[in-house]
Amino acid sequence: MQDRIPDGPVRELLAAVLVALDIPAPATVGGTEAHDRVLNDRAMHAKISLRDALDGAPLGVEWTTRYLRERLAESSPTGYVTSDQARAALAAGKTWSEAVALPGGEHR
Repeated sequence: MQDRIPDGPVRELLAAVLVALDIPAPATVGGTEAHDRVLNDRAMHAKISLRDALDGAPLGVEWTTRYLRERLAESSPTGYVTSDQARAALAAGKTWSEAVALPGGEHR
């Protein structure tokens, strides 16, 4: 049986790191650049937060977690169509071209 990390500040930080890294995949190769840019930015903030926690979190793990969540809110996964979005659009009857087009004139 595996041990579960108990609820508390460290678990909250790890959950925020997972949110940072677990972003949706792009539906097309054309969305890879935007996806990778967002993921790289989010991974950098996750790394900073983990390093801070491992260095004793001078401001506290709770503060570090809040900081990470604020940075993640600034770099949401946008600028590309996700696989799930494309599948939903196809299920709604759109063509592939319509399903993978960015809404509202967003550019890749």
